[in-house]
Amino acid sequence: MVQFAGKTPDKRRFQRVKVSLLGRFMLENKCEYPYQVINMSPSGAAVVAPVTTGEGERIIADIGRIEGNVVRTFEGGFAMTVNATPRKRDKLANQLTWLANRHELNLPEDCRHERFAPEESVSRITLADGREYTCRVIDVSLSGAALATTVKPTIGTPITLGKMRARVVRHTEEGIAVEFAAVQDIELVKNQIS
Repeated sequence: MVQFAGKTPDKRRFQRVKVSLLGRFMLENKCEYPYQVINMSPSGAAVVAPVTTGEGERIIADIGRIEGNVVRTFEGGFAMTVNATPRKRDKLANQLTWLANRHELNLPEDCRHERFAPEESVSRITLADGREYTCRVIDVSLSGAALATTVKPTIGTPITLGKMRARVVRHTEEGIAVEFAAVQDIELVKNQIS
């Protein structure tokens, strides 16, 4: 094995992709907490979280309902394994490849879910600091929404649309496009955007 001066070689099986995914995770004691995945591969993830946990603790995360164990802790978060079948790892690898390349290639946001105009289009955006703004939902899918609003938070900013966590992925002429923290159920989307 080649040794680099002052560096330990990376022994990971898969390359990590920088991401910014919001969600919730559950510890063994059944307590749930919010988190942000800051980098991920099909076999592991680095997570920023408001609570600390010990190495070996079992974690269930809501991004694709992944399970794993804490392998390392750091200030403000932890690194975890991703325990998955080969098929689920392949699917995760494809999603991470898309996330890694969409900005460099100017790819549009992922439109794998059909969009529809909601019956009740008036909603509200809440920023992390508690400021609220009224918006109009132009269209929505299971994974995101297009919003007409005068406020345009920077791309990557976490927001809440109605009761759903999301982040800004694009600015448009009318406002912003957001991506939900997790793929939603159609009835949940209808009930929680207003």
